[in-house]
Amino acid sequence: MNSSVLNLVCLALLTFPIVICKASRDVVCIPSEIETLVKLKDHLIDPSNRLSSWNATANTNCCEWLGVVCSNITAHVVELHLGTSPPSDEYDDVGYDAFVKSRFGGEINPCLVDLKHLNYLDLSGNDFGGMQIPSFIGAITSLTYLNLSHAGFSGKIPPQFGNLTNLVHLGLANYYSETLFAENLDWLSGHSNLQYVDLEGANLSKSFDWLQTLSALPFLTDLHLSYCTLHPYDQPSSLNFSSLLTLDLSLTSSSVVPKWIFGLTRLVSLQLSGNYFEGPIPDGLQNFTLLENLDLYYNSFSSLPDWIYSFRHLKFLNLAYNNLCGNISDALGNLTSLVALDFSGNQIEGRFPTSLGNLCNIKETLDFSNNSIHGALPPSFGKLSSLRVLDLTNNLFNGNPFESLGWISKLSYLSIGDNRFQKVVKEDDIANLTNLKIFYARGNFSLEVTPNWSPRFQVTRLTLSSWNLGPKFPSWIQSQKYLNALRISNTGISDSIPTWFWETFSQAFDMDLSHNSIHGELPNTLDLSSNRSRGQLPQLFDTMIRLDLSHNLFSGSMTGFLCQNHDKPKKLGFLNLASNNLSREIPDCWLMWPYLVDVNLESNNFIGNLPPSMGSLVWLESLQLRNNTLSGKFPQILKTTSELILLDLGENNFSGNIPAWIGERLKDLKFLRLRSNKFLSHIPNQICALKSLQVLDLANNSLAGNIPNCFNHLNAMMLPNRSTHPFIYCLSVNSSEMSVVSMLLWLKGRGDEYRNILGLVTSIDLSDNKLIGEMPREITNLDGLNFLNLSHNQLTGHIPQSIGSMRSLQSIDFSRNQLSGEIPTTISNLSFISLLNLSYNHLKGKIPTRTQLQSLEASNFVGNNLCGEPLPINCSSNGKIPNIDQNGNESEGHEVNWFLVSMTFGFMVGFWAVVAPSFMYKSWSSVYFCIINYVWSKLKSFQ
Repeated sequence: MNSSVLNLVCLALLTFPIVICKASRDVVCIPSEIETLVKLKDHLIDPSNRLSSWNATANTNCCEWLGVVCSNITAHVVELHLGTSPPSDEYDDVGYDAFVKSRFGGEINPCLVDLKHLNYLDLSGNDFGGMQIPSFIGAITSLTYLNLSHAGFSGKIPPQFGNLTNLVHLGLANYYSETLFAENLDWLSGHSNLQYVDLEGANLSKSFDWLQTLSALPFLTDLHLSYCTLHPYDQPSSLNFSSLLTLDLSLTSSSVVPKWIFGLTRLVSLQLSGNYFEGPIPDGLQNFTLLENLDLYYNSFSSLPDWIYSFRHLKFLNLAYNNLCGNISDALGNLTSLVALDFSGNQIEGRFPTSLGNLCNIKETLDFSNNSIHGALPPSFGKLSSLRVLDLTNNLFNGNPFESLGWISKLSYLSIGDNRFQKVVKEDDIANLTNLKIFYARGNFSLEVTPNWSPRFQVTRLTLSSWNLGPKFPSWIQSQKYLNALRISNTGISDSIPTWFWETFSQAFDMDLSHNSIHGELPNTLDLSSNRSRGQLPQLFDTMIRLDLSHNLFSGSMTGFLCQNHDKPKKLGFLNLASNNLSREIPDCWLMWPYLVDVNLESNNFIGNLPPSMGSLVWLESLQLRNNTLSGKFPQILKTTSELILLDLGENNFSGNIPAWIGERLKDLKFLRLRSNKFLSHIPNQICALKSLQVLDLANNSLAGNIPNCFNHLNAMMLPNRSTHPFIYCLSVNSSEMSVVSMLLWLKGRGDEYRNILGLVTSIDLSDNKLIGEMPREITNLDGLNFLNLSHNQLTGHIPQSIGSMRSLQSIDFSRNQLSGEIPTTISNLSFISLLNLSYNHLKGKIPTRTQLQSLEASNFVGNNLCGEPLPINCSSNGKIPNIDQNGNESEGHEVNWFLVSMTFGFMVGFWAVVAPSFMYKSWSSVYFCIINYVWSKLKSFQ
């Protein structure tokens, strides 16, 4: 090649970038694509007007429109960035509100396929209301990037996506209530360029070849299958996954770590959280030395192997909410690359090792909350100078926490409540915590500051419950201009609330000033639970999200409160008016309360039925109305409250049938409590469609007929030792707020309020009804059931032999029925049983021998033809109760022992005068029940 040609080529190469840059500045949108974009916009719902620039009249160059990227050379639209991202800070309430209001909705116009050169499409984070993914997207074969994650799509993943063979990135993650599903993954087999696949939440139970198909993708580096329903694989014959670096199998309901994972030693990120894994963390993971992220959160792993401390590349380690026990190893300090560490919710004991100070790269999260760690915080804590989030809540720490923590100046989240810290906190102790945004420190602290003290931090959420802040109302709170949640209950305040309080915190949504001695008139704009407030219910801030006025003395009707400003929707999400003296009918003014998710009106004096407008509460998750005087049929308006997880109508006067539509309309119910009403007829079979049901309480009604034989479909009661979260939450639909719900449950013969462990309880109580027939064998399939009460009915037949398979049972009450036959020997397999009441049936034979049964009270077996411990009646060689003749000798006859009969009557007459006081002594009462059982069995043998 001569020099002139070479110079020409060099000149062309040098000027080529200039041509591109000039084209980029001068590129003008193609008219036909302008029309396409305008049509697309017209079918979208854009509540925040994000697409205001998509206006061909104001600007004919669509390449300058928001979210539109054109080719610098051809001017074709090549990218559409229409995703909506939630705030990165989960505590950013303002950002979350903006996110909700800016999501696109509506429809996706088929004209999208006219963008023939489109290679990037992002619609993630929007809300398309459960519509199916448009199949025509599969015709845009130029796509290399497709992200439809968390956009409210449901239904079948279009097999037409098999045409998108140029895809490098595919995001179909989904948290919508109606999940995506695929009958197979054959449509992925030709996608040889795929590097990233996210199918979170998809139902792949019919995709038998999912693992083989995905492992055959040669360049796949990131695979996300969390919350998927997967066909199980253990050890396939061959797997590729030669490029895989990230694997997420969280929340896939697996009980054993799949062995095929152990071969993926090149992984950089492994997420296995929210499964049912038990025992030690498997040694098959010890070769994963390249791991930077290991997430085993929310399983039941019992021990932490030493080899994990050799993972020098680890940046994120999450072992929260397992069953890890013992002390924290000093070798923890070897993990010097850690950025975030979470050991919360375990059974860790001992003290913090001094090597903790070696983790100087931790800057995101350090969480040891909900353990049993004790002692003072080591001085090495102060070395964690970059830490932003620290949670030590609910341990046994003592001493002065601020000697170490006071130097971590970058902390934005600090939670140290519920420990044994006892400290007088002074201004200097917290002077360096200038970046604090959230401060939770419930406990025995005393604050001693000067009258004019103003903190150097500006928090948005502040919890100082059980501090000594009084007796005057703390004036320094006025300096916290951005405070939207304040909890200062039980702080010794004996004062009126100053007038500046209402002006300063008019935008606050969560305030708890309960258990103080606040006095004076109650303004119309505040909530105060567990004080001495009386009179009519106050009005509230328009921006209030949570209102708790429970355990006060408010009286009268709710009308003034509920029907105020009835033309303006309220933002309230959580309403608790329990345990007051409110009366009359519940007003029909609920249309302006669209965001309510948790309503508690229990323990008042309401009458009548539920008003029609309560049916408008379509986001309602918890409704508690127990202990009122409500009446009428089962409320039909609840048909529309399909999000309910907890419904408590107990202790009222509701009557009629329990409707079949409960199982069809309220499919998310976890807790159903209808006890102590006047319901009639039978228990509908449709109740078995409640797959998530954990507590079913229909006791003390007038229900008749047979117990449904479909209880084996109650899936939530079938999984023993399930690692369920102990708390039950209601989540706000218009903020990041949540509430922990509680419920009164009658278990083991007594009523208790369950809150912190409600999510762990499984119970069926059908006692005090008129149920007949045999106990269905299907009920014994509920391996995860803790409490079963069928007492005070008219059940007949035998106790099923398979009852011994219900290994989670802690309490059984079958008393006061007409059960016959022998007690199944398998019942002795129930190692957790602490209450077993079989009294007053027609049972016979020997009580099965096992320590738990013999340690029970004899009163649990009286009123039958039983023998053996704990009864004083020894069994004969054939296991029957021996008869006693008139001479005191054992015989097999059935002669009437008239002396015994007359003794019985004499005994009963003299009982209250002589024996009743003996119930003060447990041993005497035991003897009494033994005598009663013997007499009862003899009398029954005469029949």
